[in-house]
Amino acid sequence: MNDLQISGQLLQSASRLADRLATVDLRIVFAESCTSGWCAALLSQIPGISQYLCGSAVTYRNTTKVEWLDASAEMLNDPAIGPVSEQIAKQMCLGALAHTPEADLAVSVTGHLGPNAPEEQDGLIFIGVVRRDALSTPTVNSFRLKSAPTYGGTLRTERQFEAVEHVYELAIQHCHTAQ
Repeated sequence: MNDLQISGQLLQSASRLADRLATVDLRIVFAESCTSGWCAALLSQIPGISQYLCGSAVTYRNTTKVEWLDASAEMLNDPAIGPVSEQIAKQMCLGALAHTPEADLAVSVTGHLGPNAPEEQDGLIFIGVVRRDALSTPTVNSFRLKSAPTYGGTLRTERQFEAVEHVYELAIQHCHTAQ
């Protein structure tokens, strides 16, 4: 399997998300750190998605998370919490939703994709999801991504694609009619 095959699989997932957004008439915004904009970039390949994709804030650095998404600088700098955490994933999706009034759904992703990640965080991602309606509170899921490349690409690229797949699946799960 190569990058083109992987991106083809992701485009199928993106198409499923686009169909779901259209079915329930929801608009989505992303706050992306470790995926570096891949979530929005792949979804933007789907014709007609401009009706449902508001955009994406690629907030790779901590200061950008603070300035663009209102993430807590104290939490980001706290070694017990840091940028790869449930708390920051939650703040990222809330910040994206707060700064995107037309969005109904915000999804954030933060993680350590390596190399050179601390062992306990290597391949760890957190995905936050929040809806604007029905007093929705953010949910955060964590995933441990694969530890070795499986198709000849770089581990980092494969982990980015795997993270995007998890983001799309969680977004689809939260695409339901208003409660």
